[in-house]
Amino acid sequence: MNIEKEISSSAIAAVKELYGQDVPEKMVQLQKTKPGFEGNVTLVVFPFLKMSHKKPQDTAQEIGEKLVNDCKAVAGYNAVGGFLNLVIAPEAWLGLLDDIDSDPHYGEKTATKDSPLVMVEYSSPNTNKPLHLGHVRNNLLGWSLAKILEANGNRVVKTNIVNDRGIHIMKSMLAWIKWGNGCTPESTGKKGDHLIGDFYVLFDKHYKEECAELEKKYIAEGMSEDDAKKKAEQEAPLIKEAHHMLVKWEAGDKEIRDLWAKMNSWVYAGFDETYKALGVSFDKIYYESNTYLEGKRKVMEGLKKGLFYQKEDGSIWADLTKEGLDQKLLIRSDGTTVYMTQDIGTAEMRFNDYPIDKMIYVVGNEQNYHFQVLSILLDRLGFKWGKDLVHFSYGMVELPNGKMKSREGTVVDADDLIAAMISDARKTSEEHGQSKEFSEAEKQEIARIVGLGALKYFILKVDARKNMLFNPAESIDFNGNTGPFIQYTYARIQSILRKSENSLSPALPSRGGGCETDAAVSYAPNEKEVELIQKLDGFKVAVADAGQNYNPAGIANYTYELTKLFNQFYHDYSILSADTDAEKAFRLKLARNVGKTIKNAMELLGIEVPERM
Repeated sequence: MNIEKEISSSAIAAVKELYGQDVPEKMVQLQKTKPGFEGNVTLVVFPFLKMSHKKPQDTAQEIGEKLVNDCKAVAGYNAVGGFLNLVIAPEAWLGLLDDIDSDPHYGEKTATKDSPLVMVEYSSPNTNKPLHLGHVRNNLLGWSLAKILEANGNRVVKTNIVNDRGIHIMKSMLAWIKWGNGCTPESTGKKGDHLIGDFYVLFDKHYKEECAELEKKYIAEGMSEDDAKKKAEQEAPLIKEAHHMLVKWEAGDKEIRDLWAKMNSWVYAGFDETYKALGVSFDKIYYESNTYLEGKRKVMEGLKKGLFYQKEDGSIWADLTKEGLDQKLLIRSDGTTVYMTQDIGTAEMRFNDYPIDKMIYVVGNEQNYHFQVLSILLDRLGFKWGKDLVHFSYGMVELPNGKMKSREGTVVDADDLIAAMISDARKTSEEHGQSKEFSEAEKQEIARIVGLGALKYFILKVDARKNMLFNPAESIDFNGNTGPFIQYTYARIQSILRKSENSLSPALPSRGGGCETDAAVSYAPNEKEVELIQKLDGFKVAVADAGQNYNPAGIANYTYELTKLFNQFYHDYSILSADTDAEKAFRLKLARNVGKTIKNAMELLGIEVPERM
């Protein structure tokens, strides 16, 4: 039973009968009754005063009388000024729980072949280093957003753009040539992305040494410190070699291209391991080495159409002054491209591959201006979704010990972080004595689920737009607003259901005749049970809001509130030792649906829940 829909329809009919006026459905405002007032649902009466020509209290009284007489969902009312607080009938709550129970994914929508197609881009790694903590937040946000959009009835394509070309890639390659001695992931026993990352750090170490030597020399020759520093950075032999290598790569040099492909393949294998550990994947992966030429072609096409302009030095620009912005470089005077050009090319390839209705880029907030410009340029170039592209802008994430600096080798590595979270989960579980009866394989699997759940939940519960501090010790706590607290509650519910003889198909009370006994049909849920049913019904609102606002944190916070509410109920009332069979059956049904909703909600966050803990 959709209680709110039934009340809304009855309220429209009541106003028509009482005051002779037709009321649009959007005028009927229903909200949860505020604490301290009798009732469950409140109807705002103020919109109807122009029709009744009466005082708010009198109008509320008249509509209340009609609802009690004509709406089966309403058992009573009390009018407080222009607010009509409605007491919902026990049978209505039972009917609503029936509806929730009958739908494995209550509150979620299913996409059809005609549903909007949304593409979500996330991850966007560079192939010169392994994934780090910043990538973890990016991947978790992207994956969760895709799941939430699917739950709102969209078709979703999850995509990734790999930054696999440029000077930073050449730095790792050059360092491997000079100091790698032909080593491979197999010969070193290292993941490929870690191995390449080591050489990127090694290049930077030697480059800084060269710069320091040259800087001393230039200063000794009478140059200022600033000028000496700039010249040293440009004249260092290593950076010149790297630039020369990039020129050869751009020209298609076979030796350089073969080495590039081999080293990138090591990185991709490493990335795949990390993605698998995180529980994320992609439907389509694009590579900058393929898209930048397409972007260049698209810009040249725009130039011919007069959408862009060319300077005397041959560089190509977009004039954005009419949009209140500046001039944007698209192709340099030497013919090389910028990131904006690459993104235009990637958009072109994606639009050719998929009939996209909406494009969402999950990228940090330091790129806000970039995506403001990209939206204007794509719209100018004729992409139907360009003007309305979404930059899902998120804040930075740090550990308590400070920021990450990848070139200095102090990056917070994703693989190390995942391993540490699993280890901490195992240690915490053993300290609580929760894993004594489990086999070694079960202990490790539970530690994996809980450790990753702690990491994901702690990151996703924070508003994505905000910078955040990730504290591993706080995230692994089994109490409070944490992943393990929610997972433990789910496992507790499963334990209760296993212990019940009727856990699979108990005779449960229902308004629609789902139970044959008079005692069950007459069962009236208490205040805490009603609150839980209302909260379960609220999952559909949480899913819709999270999809509309692109807000995984909304799902996390809903799940915590539901979990906290159930634990309060479980503390106050017995389930397996209930006073009557009807009470026990009802509470088992209620618990089962709380567990189902927790599992579904956590799934939208990319978090698993263990059957035992």
